[in-house]
Amino acid sequence: MTNSTAIIGGTGLEKAGFFKTLSVHEITTPYGKPSSKIIELKIDAARGFFLSRHGKEHTIAPHKVNYRANIWALNSLGVKNIIAVAAVGGISENMVPKTIMLPDQIIDYTWGREHTFFAEDKVEHIDFTRPYCQCLRQKLLDICGKLQIPVNPQGVYCATQGPRLESKAEIKRLAKDSCDIVGMTAMPEASLARELNMCYATIAVSANWAAGITPDVITMDKIAENLRSGMVGVVKIIEKYFLKERYHVI
Repeated sequence: MTNSTAIIGGTGLEKAGFFKTLSVHEITTPYGKPSSKIIELKIDAARGFFLSRHGKEHTIAPHKVNYRANIWALNSLGVKNIIAVAAVGGISENMVPKTIMLPDQIIDYTWGREHTFFAEDKVEHIDFTRPYCQCLRQKLLDICGKLQIPVNPQGVYCATQGPRLESKAEIKRLAKDSCDIVGMTAMPEASLARELNMCYATIAVSANWAAGITPDVITMDKIAENLRSGMVGVVKIIEKYFLKERYHVI
């Protein structure tokens, strides 16, 4: 399979049951093991791949994810397009819980992560002016329009270290930095994909208001409830995407 698409997501997406498993790939990479085995999937007539970012049982913290192994493994399978699904906290007023956004910019606040394939043999300086693939984003935006799924078509994703959630003061600072949503996994996932010339786009679902935006206490139960609702739209978007990409079939 060439020029195929992979979904990087969490276990909740895998358990949604919207695809059939055709086979499972266990890939060895120069950077260690990926987060999980890679599922070759089928949605109606179209095929692609799925990788669980935090492991099948969601046991890998954001700062411990082997992003280099994940991206390298997908690339080795011929993947050219990556749709990354992410749960985020809403900062801007239009990111109420359950809202979907397709961010177009990133600010990276992470540290200590292995963030490049070019650390040893050679130095490369990739253009990261537009960190998300404009072509892939537009395809997803067009699908949202056709399905009449409300979506914020742009915004700034700030990537924090995790695994803890942010303080009220930190979110206040991020808001001043023009961040719209806060998550923990976009970097270095996006830049590594760019280094291997892979198209990368994120479908972000607001799981909660970020710390201090409202007086409400952030609870894991509420986050899970919001994600269940928000993922309904995400699954519809992905299903429609694969139906439109039938030429990926072997």
